[in-house]
Amino acid sequence: MTDIREQVERYLRQQAELFPPEIFFVDQTPVEPIEMPSLERLQEQVKQCQLCELARTRTHVVFGMGNPQADLMFIGEAPGENEDLQGLPFVGRAGELLDKILAAIKLHRSEVYIANIIKCRPPQNRTPHSDEVAACIPYLYHQIELIQPKLIVCLGLVAAKNLLQVEYTVERFRNSLFQFAGIDVVVTYHPAALLRNPNLKPAAWQDFQKIQKMYLEKRGQ
Repeated sequence: MTDIREQVERYLRQQAELFPPEIFFVDQTPVEPIEMPSLERLQEQVKQCQLCELARTRTHVVFGMGNPQADLMFIGEAPGENEDLQGLPFVGRAGELLDKILAAIKLHRSEVYIANIIKCRPPQNRTPHSDEVAACIPYLYHQIELIQPKLIVCLGLVAAKNLLQVEYTVERFRNSLFQFAGIDVVVTYHPAALLRNPNLKPAAWQDFQKIQKMYLEKRGQ
């Protein structure tokens, strides 16, 4: 996961300027790897983040939730109103639908890890701006580095484009297998899109059946 580590190191150096007592670097040649803090410590750092304008309008930072050693990680776009109020990802109607889909493939959100591209709600649930993503996505890279999932599922176009850095249609994303730092990545519809357009549900169910098969195979089941 060399590319993740490089991005995390840049992020940590940035954090060191903001919170000097919290981050330590080894000044040697060659440079020793930076010690990665736990998810809990990272979460405390994220709660203090002021790197973009969304820090001014948020109620809570929505860091992520689930099994910190999960083999399966879901990545959405950004928190919505309910998530902002509760500080947890996918707790609104889209979250309820995600829970039902997970149950259908015999999983519970406590077994997986759920996060978003950005940690604070954009006003009126608008699409995150590029500068907001640039400021926040290193936190996600760090989460991936710490969790080390075997499979990542991007929920929706915004998550897929920002994680994978390619501009594809939903159809091309859905019908392709990607990799991020050596981890297999698949893309399906965001649950909110299924609520807006129920006609997408059969295709999403096909995706989740494939996700279930891949997940079980990676676990040796």
